[in-house]
Amino acid sequence: MSDIDFSQELSSIKETFATISGAVEPDKLRAQIVDLEKEASAPGLWDDQENAQKVTSKLSSAQAQLRRVDEMGQRIDDVEMLHELGNEENDADTLNEANTEIERISKDLADLEINTLLDGEYDERQAVVTIRSGAGGVDAADWAQMLLRMYLRWAERHGYKTKILDTSYAEEAGIKSATFQVNEPYAYGKLSVEGGTHRLVRISPFDNQGRRQTSFAAVEVIPLVEATDHIEIPDSDIRVDTYMSSGPGGQGVNTTYSAVRMTHIPTGLVVTMQDERSQIQNRAAALAVLQSRLLVMRHEEEAKRKKELAGDIKASWGDQMRSYVLHPYQMVKDLRTGYETSQTQNVFDGDIDGFIDAGIRWRHQQQKLHEDEEE
Repeated sequence: MSDIDFSQELSSIKETFATISGAVEPDKLRAQIVDLEKEASAPGLWDDQENAQKVTSKLSSAQAQLRRVDEMGQRIDDVEMLHELGNEENDADTLNEANTEIERISKDLADLEINTLLDGEYDERQAVVTIRSGAGGVDAADWAQMLLRMYLRWAERHGYKTKILDTSYAEEAGIKSATFQVNEPYAYGKLSVEGGTHRLVRISPFDNQGRRQTSFAAVEVIPLVEATDHIEIPDSDIRVDTYMSSGPGGQGVNTTYSAVRMTHIPTGLVVTMQDERSQIQNRAAALAVLQSRLLVMRHEEEAKRKKELAGDIKASWGDQMRSYVLHPYQMVKDLRTGYETSQTQNVFDGDIDGFIDAGIRWRHQQQKLHEDEEE
């Protein structure tokens, strides 16, 4: 890399970092950390474990964000000094080291920039993800299970804690549906761009004639409801049915009616929960997911009303958002962003950050377009 190229790259990096720093507002973040540290050290904090976990989680997230910004600023200063030193001493090794480091900084800065784009109302929440098999019979049920594994592996790669809340197994293979929770700040902001219909094209392993099969599965991502959301649901609006939990092939997991099916009568929303051993725990978990879905529904209705008032009723997200093709060629392509890869097995093993990052950038661009149209 020549001095001119290095200077141009450094200038671009400084400009991007200034934008990120302006969005993060480090001074404001430091003040927030001080307040959270006071809360975290308050006597009796852990008397309310749920609140204590929220406080410590927010503190950890804020500290990590500030640390990333501070460290990035220091790295940019250091690489500039390193390059100047290499030029002064005409040291090729030092210049090569500076060139290598600025390439690393450019990549890490792109990751940092993604985090600053997660500024939606619920982006900082934990996520509840539901996967449902669609058209395609047994292949679709198998495809739904493949997607479940993909997202769980993605979370595992990042060290995010997950919890399976409910699984409905298909008769022959795969699953009819599954719901799991990702217990990590900003999990909703990241995974929300995965919502939509996912299409798989492959030679069916369930077809003895080896024909190509197209299968569909739907992914729903909602933010985990918090106590401050005030989603009140009258008891008269809920019907609760109980049944025995079951595993693959319909085998009994236990002999008590601990599984819960909760129906919200006014909207027809249905939530099932069978992960916990007690009916009381499953009922509480089902209520939390139902409240989350009602929260999203309320948010979508408010957004729809705003669009109608503005005379804009365009759909921003297509129903089918990504294709996974295994035959006659290998390709995974996002139909909204155009991001694609031929490394299909890596994708199925949870390597989906490229798709998520592209989706977040795409969403941010769409939001800016809408804002510009409204002005």
